[in-house]
Amino acid sequence: MRIAMLSVHSSPLARLGGKEAGGMNVYVRELSREFGRRGIAVDIFTRAQAHDAPTVVQIDRGVRLIHVRAGPPAPCDKNRLLDYLPEFIGRVRCFADGEDLHYDVIHSHYWVSGEAALALRRSWGAPVVHMFHTLGAMKNLVARGDQERETRERVAVEERILREADAIVAATPLDRAQMVWHYAADVGRIRVVPAGVDLRRFQPRDAAMARTMLDLPPAPHRIILLVARIEPLKGIDALIEASALLVQRHPEWRDTLTALIVGGGSEEERAHWNAEQRRLDAIRQRLGIANVVRFAGAQPQERLPLYYAAADVVTMPSHYESFGMAALEALACGKPVIATSAGGPAFIVEDGVSGLLTPPSDPPTLARHLERLLLNDDERATMGAAARERALRFGWEHIACDILGIYRDLLQQRDRQARAG
Repeated sequence: MRIAMLSVHSSPLARLGGKEAGGMNVYVRELSREFGRRGIAVDIFTRAQAHDAPTVVQIDRGVRLIHVRAGPPAPCDKNRLLDYLPEFIGRVRCFADGEDLHYDVIHSHYWVSGEAALALRRSWGAPVVHMFHTLGAMKNLVARGDQERETRERVAVEERILREADAIVAATPLDRAQMVWHYAADVGRIRVVPAGVDLRRFQPRDAAMARTMLDLPPAPHRIILLVARIEPLKGIDALIEASALLVQRHPEWRDTLTALIVGGGSEEERAHWNAEQRRLDAIRQRLGIANVVRFAGAQPQERLPLYYAAADVVTMPSHYESFGMAALEALACGKPVIATSAGGPAFIVEDGVSGLLTPPSDPPTLARHLERLLLNDDERATMGAAARERALRFGWEHIACDILGIYRDLLQQRDRQARAG
């Protein structure tokens, strides 16, 4: 079997924590690598964003990343990518023709890639499996201003993909319900398969050693960790305000508490901070907790297990998450997670068992939950053990099996139709 994986707007090898690189990038890379281990060939097509990007990069056994030159060789706004899709689609066809390749399935990720997948299906006759990762209608529902709203064009493309793709992968039952509610999608073509986690990379480690390696204060210093891109949707302002409430209640924590944000630019990269990070900096300065809330910057995934190990508790206070990969990574590392009740994290985190759920945009409740776990070592340890047990259900080998089941169902259906027709 050979799979064409489409990730037009962002490379699975992109630096995580930047503007367009997060859980989806990890998903595409790790699912493809798991397929490769099973002898399935995967070509991942992404738009080249640099002049010197090599056409083909061998990621793993049987897994290649193909840089497609379409539009300027630089990052660009996702909403402009539709202008470059005809060129992207044409070059993907040329690549496949040049190597005399036949793809059995096209698996697209994010709405822009879904549009490309539907066009390639007309050329190749391969079924299209699509995963949105986020939904424009849901992002608009929680947007706090016009700058956070998604375009009508994106929502229209998502509606078309839901009508025309052969199968849709939803990360959670709630994700599926949102597609049905907001887009009138056919529930019969939507399969729920969660994202996965690398259980070998993300596993419990010694906290003291991790803090030493990261040059972080040793216990009893308390560390709250948030891993996310720096954007309004992530609710980072709620963590900052909750941290201020904690310091008000426990003045002695001003010098013994750190809320560490991994993503965006570090304290030393202030000149390159985006508008949202500058806004967050202004909030922490106004609240007088710039020494408590610290920006560690984006980190390679290989270092993330150290940050999870160093933390006492991990939080994800987003306004909306279709899944929440960082929450799953934290659970796999044996850390309790205080996560938003809006979206995917409520599916991953068992409230009161492997963590706690909090309403979005609710700093007082977030502060109470953080205080509860930071003051109770035994409860943290119990939840941490339950967290690891929960994460064991999400190994990539299980996820790949379920996705392969979707592929095989579609191919068998196509074969039956061919024999009947």
